[in-house]
Amino acid sequence: MRSPQSPSSPSLRIALIGTRGIPAAYGGFETAVEEVGRRLVERGHRVLVYGRDAGTSGDEYLGMRRVTLPAVRQKALETLSHTALSTAHAVTKARPDAAFVFNAANSPFLPVLRARRIPVALHMDGLEWRRSKWGGRGKAYYRWAEEFGVRTADAIIADAPGISDYYRHQFDVPSELIRYGAPLLDQAPADGIRALGLEPGGYHLVVARFEPENHVREIVEGYAASSATKPLVVVGSAPYAAEYTAAIDALATADERIRLLGGVYDQDLLDALYHHAFTYLHGHSVGGTNPSLLRAMGAGTAVIAFDVTFNREVLDEQGWYFADPALVTSALEATESDPHAVDAVARTLRSRAAEAFSWNDVADAYEQLARRIAQGESIHASARRSRRLAEEWPG
Repeated sequence: MRSPQSPSSPSLRIALIGTRGIPAAYGGFETAVEEVGRRLVERGHRVLVYGRDAGTSGDEYLGMRRVTLPAVRQKALETLSHTALSTAHAVTKARPDAAFVFNAANSPFLPVLRARRIPVALHMDGLEWRRSKWGGRGKAYYRWAEEFGVRTADAIIADAPGISDYYRHQFDVPSELIRYGAPLLDQAPADGIRALGLEPGGYHLVVARFEPENHVREIVEGYAASSATKPLVVVGSAPYAAEYTAAIDALATADERIRLLGGVYDQDLLDALYHHAFTYLHGHSVGGTNPSLLRAMGAGTAVIAFDVTFNREVLDEQGWYFADPALVTSALEATESDPHAVDAVARTLRSRAAEAFSWNDVADAYEQLARRIAQGESIHASARRSRRLAEEWPG
């Protein structure tokens, strides 16, 4: 834990806007808000987190102040409606020294914050416009929102080198490279997985939403075609992809080795599933530094990953890679035939998680950026006329 703020380093009022809030129960943004926010509190800052669900946690959680506001419960409007109300609260009541807004979709609210002299950093996330869950209008909106965010933020945050490269290539603007942290897990009780009929080291694991860019179907197809003897355990569901889910269900029904668990919301059980898996198969392809990949690394589990730059960089080229079902098949058979190699990769990835993806380092970066923008540092003057390069990004 860091020491309290010294008189020469005054505390800041910092607002975290644009997520579902805390306690973290959903995804990477919420986990980042909780892990970073509580560390900023420990360092003497006053942290305000806007959220959508009051739950039972009260007005304060881990030292952070919680402001719960409503949202329109509709896919295309939920985030925007909630961020609109959060922004209104921030400019009229909270008046923070610095704000972090998460999700490029929320960029239209940045000028409101800046008009009230609240400096703001925008966390861009991955390449959301590439996600299949968005139709043509949704994808077009995200591409517009990226450009608008570049032109209106005081700083933009990228969570992976590839995302930084994207903004430099497409808009010729600098970004702040701030990763996610990896939760480190050295042990987990096996009772929960045994209750599911599983044994430590005795299964392959997938944890993902059932969306085409996460390649769950390709993983299941590749597994079904393999001679793997360890079962494939699939955790996840798809709120917006019934046809895609049905295809995965059909493959699983035809192969008794494939276990579909649906969503798992018991964090202890999910930790145990990661920790005791023989391998973790990671099919995500459009994000930057993916929290589920970091969770597997921090749990000391070997990884078979979809072959994109983001995943290779996070894994430091360790593990096995696939681009189609046939390569899933060969990777599974290779791992089952060489458990010593699997153990070696698992140890290497656990060490990389501890060294390269520390939440304390992430909090350092957020704290330093908050201080810099609070003191007037901004890319706005140079970026406000930026336009997207017509040439497609090669990444």
